Amino acid sequence: MKGINSLTPKETVAELDRYIIGQSEAKRSVAIALRNRWRRQQVQPPLREEIAPKNIIMIGPTGVGKTEIARRLAHLAQSPFLKVEASKFTEVGYVGRDVESMIRDLTQLAVNMVTKEEEAGVQEKAAALAEERLLDLLLPRTPGHGTGSSTPTASNVISLGYDGAEGRQEELRGQTTRERFREMLRRGELDDRVVELSVSAGGGTPVVEVFSASGMEEMQNSLQEAFSKFFPKKKQAKKMKVPQALEFLKREEAERLVDTESVTEKAIRRTEQSGIIFLDEIDKIASRGGTGSGSPDVSREGVQRDLLPIVEGTTVTTKYGPVKTDHILFIASGAFHLCKPSDLAPELQGRFPIRVNLHALGEEEFFRILTEPRNALIKQYTALLATEDIRLEFEEEAIREMVRIAVQVNQKTEDIGARRLHTVIERVLDELSFDAPDRDDLAFTVTADYVRRQLTDISENEDLSRYIL
Repeated sequence: MKGINSLTPKETVAELDRYIIGQSEAKRSVAIALRNRWRRQQVQPPLREEIAPKNIIMIGPTGVGKTEIARRLAHLAQSPFLKVEASKFTEVGYVGRDVESMIRDLTQLAVNMVTKEEEAGVQEKAAALAEERLLDLLLPRTPGHGTGSSTPTASNVISLGYDGAEGRQEELRGQTTRERFREMLRRGELDDRVVELSVSAGGGTPVVEVFSASGMEEMQNSLQEAFSKFFPKKKQAKKMKVPQALEFLKREEAERLVDTESVTEKAIRRTEQSGIIFLDEIDKIASRGGTGSGSPDVSREGVQRDLLPIVEGTTVTTKYGPVKTDHILFIASGAFHLCKPSDLAPELQGRFPIRVNLHALGEEEFFRILTEPRNALIKQYTALLATEDIRLEFEEEAIREMVRIAVQVNQKTEDIGARRLHTVIERVLDELSFDAPDRDDLAFTVTADYVRRQLTDISENEDLSRYIL
């Protein structure tokens, strides 16, 4: 397969098809948007900076795959991905966060992502250094002895079964004591030994909180970072067994080997060039014709005004440095039941040139969702109960009965799309999941009759359905 960053639109759609049922139009749009990022990187620099991302608005009811499409796209592109509820910026009395915080959060995600990648690249060296440090703990060096000529202390000799000078001399023939200890460590013969490490303790830095209007969050981050330099983390001794100590030392050495400045530089570049922000419920900040200073529309319009420069392209200050938003891809979504995309501010509409409609899902799509994707719910529950040594199977008619009931409940109450399937299958398997550890019969087949027994009374009672399903 081609490199992940050079997938063709057809290949991207094929990857999305493995996890998401239907919504081909939306998949095509995001696949083109992803490919356009690769195309932009091939353009010569003067023109490259002028090519803006083609932001997308997905329009459709809840539970039809909007979020999942965006999340899987970010995973395919190996991009930092952040989901933000646009409506939270309109909450009454909402203090301490501002619209720019989404860029700071995205940058932090990119830093974490790059740090993991860099640490993965130094694992071999980190493991070697960690082993040496652990050997130093198990076998303290005596003064005047270098690596390879260290000798064990009396307590180590006794605890490891050496009977004094004769036994030690026998072990030292042809190899050093340190190398002997290394072999024992690698064979797991020292796994029951306990060593004492110096680890960071919490509470070294005082908590600093800034309660003020939006825009002050960066000040809080700066103050906390400044105080952390004046109040370094306290250290405390902690005892742990050799395997846990080795893992702890590996992580510590990997962190030490990673170049922080290089990580920051790469993370900022990745945020700027391949970051994806998913703005959910954007319809909740659309104006609905209200007037007057007391109207909720004032708050909604304010959020739109704050969002506009971020989506258009601006520079946001983060604790890692300035981050430009010009080429971050924004994917917005909303049901738009009570309004339409044209109710958004014209300037904001213009920054989302691609509109995609996602259709509601029916019984056939629900059936495919339960059975086809790699992460299908049927496969998930089968794997979960296999951990209790129970072989769970579903008859096709049982699956279709669950689908029928899910669609029926969606029609009678709130339509929450495919999310209803989670509730239905959980209810069907409730009794089995509870009794699983104590069952003598290790095979269980879910039939259509069993599904009806578990669900019919509830699904036919609209009031119960509203609260249980």
